[in-house]
Parts: sequence; C-alpha cells; structure tokens
Amino acid sequence: MLSHEQIWGAIDRLAERHALTPSGLARRAGLDATSFNKSKRLSQDGRLRWPSTESIAKVLEATGASLEQFLSFIRPGETHGAVAPQPAAPAENAIPLIGFAQAGAGGFFDDGGFPAGQGWDIVEFPAATGRKTGVYALEVQGESMLPLYRDGDILIVEPGAQIRKSDRVVVKTREGEVMAKILLRQSAKSIELLSLNPEHPNRSFDLADVEWIARIIWASQ
Repeated sequence: MLSHEQIWGAIDRLAERHALTPSGLARRAGLDATSFNKSKRLSQDGRLRWPSTESIAKVLEATGASLEQFLSFIRPGETHGAVAPQPAAPAENAIPLIGFAQAGAGGFFDDGGFPAGQGWDIVEFPAATGRKTGVYALEVQGESMLPLYRDGDILIVEPGAQIRKSDRVVVKTREGEVMAKILLRQSAKSIELLSLNPEHPNRSFDLADVEWIARIIWASQ
C-alpha cells in the first residue's frame, strides 16, 4: 500500500526532474500555485492530506510523464515519518546551469532572480571570475544573440548586482520572456536595452513589467 510520504515524494521528484519547484509544477499543470506546498500536506488538526487523482493526472499531462514514470519516483523504503535521503552536496565550485527556454518557465526563480528548487544541470564555476555567492549559469539557445553570443555559450550572471550603463545583462519580464541585452539607460520607472544582434530591435520596458535583472559577469567565448 502506498504511503502519504511516497505519493508526495513522487510529486516532488517529478518536479525536480523538470527543474521545477512544487509550486512551479502546480502552475504548469494549471493548478493553484500552493497546491503542492508542504503546508498543504497536513490539515490544521494534523490529518494527512493526499493529492487528488485529478491533480496527479494534470501534472502527468503537463509534463508528458506516464503513470509508470511517476510510479518509478516512489521509493519503496519511504514510510511515514522517514526522512528522505538527501542528494550529495555539489562541489564547492559547482553552480546551477539553466537554459534560456527553461528560465522563461514558471517555478525556476524567486522574486530576486535566484534559482529556486533543484533538478537542473551543474557546471564548474570558472576560477578566473573569482568566487562569488548567488551566481548561476545560463546556456544560450538559438541565434538571437549573435554575433556576441552563440548557441551553446554559457553566461554566468549575478542577480542583485549593481548595474550601470553599458553593462551586459539578462532580463526576465513578467510575461516570461528572457533576453540578454546591453543596458542603455535606466530611470526610476523604465529601462532601455540595446540588442546584441543588430537584426533584433532594441527594447524598452516599464520597470513594473520586469521581473528581474541580472548582470552578466562572464561568458564562455
């Protein structure tokens, strides 16, 4: 018989497989973002809350996973009160690697532009940059950033860093668009960006429409 922890653990691992947090998985499936939160797994009086078959069906459809794949995430030894084994800690110089397409999906970042959750690839932090905390890598996908960045190039970005005119930055809008540009100017209400590729137009946004901005500190060119 499947336990409460086994079912919820399988949902967590399905989210990790697709580099999503539980809330990101819920949003992708068209559910309330809090549906899979830890706080929703127990009622206020301590009774166990189980995910519905409908919600499981929706996340399988949203991720393209089969029921067999979902069941494969269930750990036989996981029982009520057991602590799930933790993955090995990454090397000290390892940082998360996320594709630009993934970065546009829900559930990958917190409000400050830092990766949230786990399940993505890992790359080695280049020694030449000097060790920084809170940085991560983005993999360029497509040709929209030529001639400066090519498909497959790795950009290391630092969320929360102070940015100035002419800095190269990665911007994510609240619509989910992620782009690498050059900062032309920023005011208290808006931001203007220069495209790296002359075939693509420059962009401007109200700051209210920008989810986060991260400065590019290194690129694998």
